[in-house]
This record gives sequence, structure tokens and C-alpha cells, in this order.
Amino acid sequence: MLTGKRVLLIVSGGIAAYKSLELIRRLKEKGAAVRCILTKAGAQFVTPLSLSALSGEKVYGELFDLTDEAEMGHIQLSRDADLLVVAPASADILAKMTQGRADDLASTALLATDKPVLVAPAMNVRMWEHAATQANLATLKARGVATVGPNEGDMACGEYGFGRMAEPAEILAAIEAALNARKGLLGALSGLRALVTSGPTHEPIDPVRYIANRSSGKQGHAIAAALARHGAETTLVSGPSQLPDPPGLKTVHVETAQEMLAACRAALPVEVAVCAAAVADWRAANAAQQKLKKDNGSLAALQLTQNPDILAELSAAGAQRPSLVIGFAAETEKVVEQGRAKLARKGCDWILANDVAPGSATFGGDDNRIHLITAEGVDDWPQMTKVEVAERLCRQIATTLGH
Repeated sequence: MLTGKRVLLIVSGGIAAYKSLELIRRLKEKGAAVRCILTKAGAQFVTPLSLSALSGEKVYGELFDLTDEAEMGHIQLSRDADLLVVAPASADILAKMTQGRADDLASTALLATDKPVLVAPAMNVRMWEHAATQANLATLKARGVATVGPNEGDMACGEYGFGRMAEPAEILAAIEAALNARKGLLGALSGLRALVTSGPTHEPIDPVRYIANRSSGKQGHAIAAALARHGAETTLVSGPSQLPDPPGLKTVHVETAQEMLAACRAALPVEVAVCAAAVADWRAANAAQQKLKKDNGSLAALQLTQNPDILAELSAAGAQRPSLVIGFAAETEKVVEQGRAKLARKGCDWILANDVAPGSATFGGDDNRIHLITAEGVDDWPQMTKVEVAERLCRQIATTLGH
């Protein structure tokens, strides 16, 4: 999708600058040409040599380097690109962009450009939450600057909260979305309502223990974020997950399969439902109100009962059935065969079958390999990131529903 596209990557100061190296690698893999501007603060964390080695291009830093000005100039540098990306975008460079300052090459290029701009903020949580930063961001958004992240998590400073720069795969998806917007593809799902389930469920045995699985929620969250990014009014029903809520959509947090089903019913009607959650098949028939003791045999006598089948229920929802119901089949063997059987058994429209056998690194990992199974046959997708799977799925949905 990025073959022939030209990205000007501005790397400002912050420990997250190391992620810019991975972003360059991914952009190059997609066929994009990447030029880099490295600020003085950014050069405290990554070197011009590392950026140049990965991009295959000269790295620019000084505004008053006459040789560089003679070669292309700061205006030409910014306008030669199809998209300007600031990653990481420090609080300082966001403030400069808001004020229209032009005291170094990075800020001058940003002021001189007539091309779209995407920023990936990265800073301490207190800096992120400060009223000045939030006001600056609101101003930039009003001017049409796109954003991706930040995420919530542990920081190099030892604090926890929002301010971690988005991961390279997330920024890559945002770059593709920003370039698609130039082609009129962004918003392809506008007017559609979408429901996505994600993550595991936790089925209590007693107040201490529960039945669960290894799902991280990365694939479901990526799908929900992509649907919202492409214009769908999206509700994400998430089981317990360490992931931050994606922006631009409604997130409903649940614990159990029964709670997840109730939340899905409450979200209807929708046009598209994607059941990406790894719902526990069983729950304790009678969850104990007090911690069970192993010395009295109560755990050995644990009775299980089946959980509701959310995918089957949505597929048979009668007048409220979504136009397109999509399920996942996480299998450890005979992936396509099991996926076909699940498609027939559940009554859904599509099954995305994937291999979660030990060694596959699918659960909890960043990559996935999908087999899209429909009544017409099987489409084997190559291995890609979960963010890329989400983008491809959105395109398939848009094509199928005529958007």
C-alpha cells in the first residue's frame, strides 16, 4: 500500500526515539521512501548514522547548512514528501507547531509544508496531561494534523500512565490511513455501526481463582481501532486486557462470557459484528462465595457448565442480526478444516481461522496469519502484523458491503 510513497520522518527528543528505527524498517518493507530530519534533542537518543543506514538516505538536521539548502532547501524537503510524520513528537515540538515557530530545520519544515502531517506524541504522563499540551493538541487537530497514540503504560521515568509513544505497527497503520485519506479511502465505513468483541473472559471459580485463556486482546483491539479509523461507529466489548482503550470509539469492559453477551445485545443493532474475543467455553456451575480449600476436596469436585455461544447468538439474532457476522477460529491443528466446520456450525458469514498452537506466538504476539473462510472458499493471507490484519479486514468489509 505504500509503494512509491515518500515519508519525511521527523525524530524529536525522547527515549521513544529508538522506536523510530523500527518504524523506518517497516516503512521500507512496505515500499515507502523515507527521509529523516533529526532534531538536536533527538540526536541525544539515536544517531544520524543509524537513521541513514535504515532509510538509505542522508539525514538532515541543521537549518543553516548551506550545502543542504543548495541541494533541496527546507521548503523542497517538506514538499517532496507525501506525508510528514513526527515520531516521537515531544511536548516541545507540539508547542512549536502550535505557535508556528521556525527556529530549527524540523519546525521550519513543518511550517513550510503543504502536505498532511501525522504526530505520534511521546512524553511523561504529567506533561501529557498538562493543560498546555492538551490545548496545543486540540489546536493542531483543528488545523487538520492527525495523531496516533499515545498509549498507556510504564515509562522510562518510572511513572505509569498515558504518554508512551504508539508502537511502530500502530504508527504504520496510521500512516496508511492518512495516505488513504488523500485518496478518499478513509471514511470508507462511514454510516456503518460495528460491534467488536476482544480479549479473554474470566470465569470465577471463587473470589480468588478463575478460568481463562491466553488471549491478549491485541487482534480484537486492532480491529476495533481500524473500524473506527475508517469511519464506523464502533462499540468494543472487551474482556480483561492490559491494552489501553482505542481512541474514537465506545469501549465496554466486562469480565465474564455472560456479561459479554449482555453487552453485545445492548449494542445491537449494528451492520457489522466481529467476534474476536476468546470466550471461555466453560464456567463454574456454582461459583463459590468464599475461597475454596484444596484440603477438603472441593476443587476436585468442581462442576463446569457451558458458557453462552456469543457468535452463534449474534448469527441467529433475527431482525437484529448484523448484515455481516465475522468470527474467529483459534485452532492448534487442521486450522482450515476446523474453521470451515465452525462456519457451518455457528451460522456466521465469515470465519478468520488462525493457528494458536504452541510455538506460533499468536496469543500475545504482534503477528497473525489468517485464513479467511467464507461460503465461496478460503483466502489464505500471508503472515502480517495484527494491525495490518485489521486494515485488510476493513477493506474486505468495505468492499463486501458496498462502501
